[in-house]
Amino acid sequence: MTAGQPAVNRLVSTIDRLSREMDEVRATADGRALVELAKGVLVERLRCGPAQAAEQLALLAEQAGITQLTLAVEIINEVSGDTLTAVPDEPSRTTAVRLRTAESGALGADDTQAVAQSLFTHALAPLGASAVAIWSAGSDASLTLAGHAGFEPGEASRWHYVPPGVSTPARRALVERDAVWIVDLDESGLPSIGPGLPGRVAVPAGTGGRIAGVLEICWPAPLAPQSLSVHKQVEALAQLCAATLDSTAAPNLARAPSELVDLADGLLDPALVLGPEISPDGTIADFRVHHVNRGFVDLAGRPRSAIAGKSLLEAYPLASAEGNLFDKIEHVHATGESFRAERMTLAALIDEVPLTVAASVSITRHGALVLVVWRAQDETARLANLLQHAQRLGRVGGFEEERHSGRIMWNSQLYALYGLAPGTDPVPLAEIAAHAHPDDVLSLNGFVHNVLRDRQQASTAFRLQRPDGVTRHVRVIAEPVLDSQGELLAVRGAYQDVSAQHWTEVALSATQDQLAITEQESLERNTLTLQLQQVIMPPTHPTIDAFGLRVAVRYRPAAQEELVGGDWYDAVVLPTKQILVSVGDITGHGIKGATGMVVLRNALRGLAATGAGPAQLLTWLNLVAHHLSDNIIATAICGLYDPHTRVLRWARAGHLPPVLIRDGDAELLPMLRGVLLGALAEPSYEEGQLQLEPGDTLLLYTDGLVERRDVPLDDCLDHLCEAARTPASNLDELLDHLLAHGESNTDDDTCVVGVQLP
Repeated sequence: MTAGQPAVNRLVSTIDRLSREMDEVRATADGRALVELAKGVLVERLRCGPAQAAEQLALLAEQAGITQLTLAVEIINEVSGDTLTAVPDEPSRTTAVRLRTAESGALGADDTQAVAQSLFTHALAPLGASAVAIWSAGSDASLTLAGHAGFEPGEASRWHYVPPGVSTPARRALVERDAVWIVDLDESGLPSIGPGLPGRVAVPAGTGGRIAGVLEICWPAPLAPQSLSVHKQVEALAQLCAATLDSTAAPNLARAPSELVDLADGLLDPALVLGPEISPDGTIADFRVHHVNRGFVDLAGRPRSAIAGKSLLEAYPLASAEGNLFDKIEHVHATGESFRAERMTLAALIDEVPLTVAASVSITRHGALVLVVWRAQDETARLANLLQHAQRLGRVGGFEEERHSGRIMWNSQLYALYGLAPGTDPVPLAEIAAHAHPDDVLSLNGFVHNVLRDRQQASTAFRLQRPDGVTRHVRVIAEPVLDSQGELLAVRGAYQDVSAQHWTEVALSATQDQLAITEQESLERNTLTLQLQQVIMPPTHPTIDAFGLRVAVRYRPAAQEELVGGDWYDAVVLPTKQILVSVGDITGHGIKGATGMVVLRNALRGLAATGAGPAQLLTWLNLVAHHLSDNIIATAICGLYDPHTRVLRWARAGHLPPVLIRDGDAELLPMLRGVLLGALAEPSYEEGQLQLEPGDTLLLYTDGLVERRDVPLDDCLDHLCEAARTPASNLDELLDHLLAHGESNTDDDTCVVGVQLP
């Protein structure tokens, strides 16, 4: 510690003590002011002197068992008729004393900073608030920090001014003209003074329909829902701030009318200076026309004297309906946020007939008054403006050449098209070929000859080569202007930059060529795929009769050639005298699906020659799909029939279960455990056995026979079982019936294999 540190500490301590003493003095003074005000009320009511009033106040307070300050507040509440303490649930005497003390301190303060300190000390700190800010609203909708209390040092200087357009809680309250309660400032995403204080409320402070500022109160933690009593107290304190802000601005407002009149008279457009008409309930009823400027032209042709002094709705009854002019004026008057519109409909009544005029409108607030300026849009000027925009959007440059004087006029778009600076000597139409691509010179010479020599309208397209090396594709059109004797007076025309269109056409042509090539390649690929599939998987397969077992197959390719898929089937007698029956479905379509089908079908045939069972065959086939092929994913059912025992051993890999038809009934076989081929490296497959009896029929099929997009799979399988119960004279007839009455709508391949023991 340095030698001077104790002296510094003593100085800081002294300053803190003096600050506390000053706060106590202010609080005492505020309470004394209330007592003196109550004495004044007693003097007036009791017709007595100040001394007798003081004695009466002391006596009444003693008899009521309350302090003189509390009794003084109750007397003031009784005679004031305001809403400062008129909150729901009949506020406690302590609350009323706090609010009246805050009011006394605010009314006796010299500036808004002292008002903020009084409100914070007497009214807001007891509510748990940790800081308060009073914002003054500017005429341009900006916010200025007029008073504050409870914030960290330096925070107020950082938030001294908030420019227009910055969204903060105070800005929202100003624009929405309503209190904004925020639970957590961080979650709201709004910046504001005191970012470490999450809970807050911003309340517009206004009187007479005009918002003079915003009262913002901060809490140290997220804000819990507040009672209606607290809401009313906050609104009453905001009104108190409004009165203070208005009184602070009073000197400026006193000078505003004459300054505003001078400003309005200096405008060349019609202007009105409006003042608010306040209804008894404190809302805006209308606006009074205080001044009509010298350049004023009434919409209905009335003189200035017929408008001055009238109310806005009296002079223009349709202002509250057509275009909502009245609402715009009220919003500007309340918030100070100016309004401007390039095109707005204004209306007036002429002999009860509405007259509407399109105009650009400007509305601004100046103190307590509003300035409304409009400029009726002349039709000719409006059309010229539209033409200018159309030329800019269409990249059109216009020109005119006078033949006798040689004067040439270009618009700004034409200078930009040629790559020349505005004011540069324009290029005459006769010299246009000098700025074109050499290949276009011949056609340009013909174009110039038609216009200047033959005096006919003409047009052509050429490549414009600019001084900066840029080439633009341009279309030019020109027409001669002739006198009564047919002499050429001038040439008018236009250039249009069609570079974007040209390159779009080039790109479109290239795209069409590429699409034609792609379409041809796709057609050839689909044809090859279909031929490959038909060779390996013919639509019908000769019925197999071996060892007393009959096997029949039906195959239906996809309805769309580009959806040629990977459904496959097989029925073959093995060297072991067993019969292999299988069906499968490869994911994907086209060449990949067809080649994948060939790989698995042939692999299964080769593996079956080993004599292994169905579960082992699927395990090996999964190795082929997972490791020895290009990521094939497939479903399959593999069955081996032993003619000696009439037992069918079978296993499934993610495939739909077979259907057994026995004694005129049809039902699904159990859903054996087994995942898709190629999905896992080392899966296991469950094997089942079925003892076939004479007359039994077993159906193996792919999902193309049953699946519908809009029907659950279980319902689709029930429909298949129902169709399989239909009596049939032989196995071929049954399979044809199933294909004909299948309700699948997935446009997929369909394969069905029937195994029948006569």
